[in-house]
Amino acid sequence: RALDVALVVPLRPRRVARIRDLVYHRVGKRALRLDVYRRRDLPADAAAPVFVYVHGGAWVIGNKGQQGRLTVHRLAAAGWVCVSINYRLSPRATFPDHIHDVKRALRWVREHVAAHGGDPRFVVIGGGSAGAHLASLAALTPNALEYQRDFPEVDTTVQGCVGYYGVYDFADRDRHHRHGAFRRLLLERVVMKRRFDDAPEEFDKASPRWRIAGAAAPPPFMLLHGDRDSLAPAPAARDFRDHLRRASSAPVVWVELPGAQHAFEIFPSLRSDVAVRGVERFCHAIHAAWRAAAPGVDATR
Repeated sequence: RALDVALVVPLRPRRVARIRDLVYHRVGKRALRLDVYRRRDLPADAAAPVFVYVHGGAWVIGNKGQQGRLTVHRLAAAGWVCVSINYRLSPRATFPDHIHDVKRALRWVREHVAAHGGDPRFVVIGGGSAGAHLASLAALTPNALEYQRDFPEVDTTVQGCVGYYGVYDFADRDRHHRHGAFRRLLLERVVMKRRFDDAPEEFDKASPRWRIAGAAAPPPFMLLHGDRDSLAPAPAARDFRDHLRRASSAPVVWVELPGAQHAFEIFPSLRSDVAVRGVERFCHAIHAAWRAAAPGVDATR
């Protein structure tokens, strides 16, 4: 009986509304869509902080409604406007199509999120696994023309980044992924559709790890990783953390969860609750710091 009751408890808080399937871009006949999550009682002029979530799935599977729900529900209930996006997937798509779409979603946020009560001046981007790769790449390449040639006038800078169990290095020169199969079988054949030996610079450009040096001012980062992750090994994420900390004056928060595997926050658990609460605190903290420092922003709101 207790299990029966638990299963009917709504995963999304009742006070949070979900606006589904808004089109943010069209590629040929295909519409790219996103969902908006916001409190039902959020005023239209709330100028609430914005969180953009990018789902994972090895760049080949996944959907905006399948992942990140615990994070976006909690932040939306706390007064944020959350945006969860779809993007083109491989093998039909070839990198950098994926990051182009993420940048297009950020353009939509800049131009339309105010109509949903959000503040386009303060945007945190986050994601899990492949989504963490794309989110961190977007955070480290603000206004990069190579990813937004059709809208160079739009500011795609973000004010923070959250990465759950992310992949941050396509080159994988340190062989964190066993036997090189990750790069050889997935990236070369399916995602990048080219051999690393033929174009190592393209794998570097696709890697947040190798984008740090060229980033003028990385935003605050929070990285969460399980020490038992067999799909995105923790040592590779630690390497990304270390390079970020050396290059950035902004906070780089590292959370390593003992015993945690990949995708540890997909389903409700004590572990996922602690992780998501930590993300909520991080997001509130960097938003408060931004409000205190930004000219013309009412820090009392």
